[in-house]
Amino acid sequence: MIKIFSMSTCPDCEFIEEQVKGNSGYEIIDIGSHVKNLKAFLHLRDSDPAFDAVKRAGTIGIPCFVLENGHITLKPEEAGLIPNSREKKGTSCRLDGSGC
Repeated sequence: MIKIFSMSTCPDCEFIEEQVKGNSGYEIIDIGSHVKNLKAFLHLRDSDPAFDAVKRAGTIGIPCFVLENGHITLKPEEAGLIPNSREKKGTSCRLDGSGC
């Protein structure tokens, strides 16, 4: 099963969640629903180099995909999904307050 760390208020996460709705091959873990989910995500974000670029850019790094082999990626294509085209204005949630 592929785990997807997401948040219900994130436009990119909503786009991904729509694709996996009803598919038992994916597990959605909403990091805003419980502190244990946030802690699990922060452990990944703090320790995996897959997040280096997003941290430098000031973004969060969700949706995040943990593949069945344990590989962590931020690329929906690697999890068999379609990425958000980002044609909609404001779909990038940045720490500086831009987007979202």
